[in-house]
Amino acid sequence: MDIPHCFYRISIKALVLNESRDKFLIVQEEDGEWELPGGGLDWGMSPQEDLPREIDEEMGVPVTWVAEHPSYFFTLQTRRYKQWIANVLYEAKLAHLDIIPSDECVAVQFVSPEEIQHLPAAPNVHLLAKLFDAKRHVQ
Repeated sequence: MDIPHCFYRISIKALVLNESRDKFLIVQEEDGEWELPGGGLDWGMSPQEDLPREIDEEMGVPVTWVAEHPSYFFTLQTRRYKQWIANVLYEAKLAHLDIIPSDECVAVQFVSPEEIQHLPAAPNVHLLAKLFDAKRHVQ
């Protein structure tokens, strides 16, 4: 599928932090690759409306809060489809971590940027690991 170079797919992702706010949550897909929870922003939806839907579809977990403004924004090209994606990460809180496994989420874990280096993770996870600054997230 050829997509014109002037378009980006908007992908909203949840930045779920651990209690000490120095690690972020990643989900393992059925193929073994680790990814950030979330997905494509549906037409006409706000991230605060759509991110809970994506998380519920992927993980079967309710979202209790989504930040008003994004924490991170970056672009990259996907390996599989060579499509350009704009990743917009919103801090979010989940009701719990008792997932209902799906092809997009068979496991979850909190990781530090250093731990990402040792995992088969999607390019956007590696990019977040480079950008992530736990000091920014101190409350």
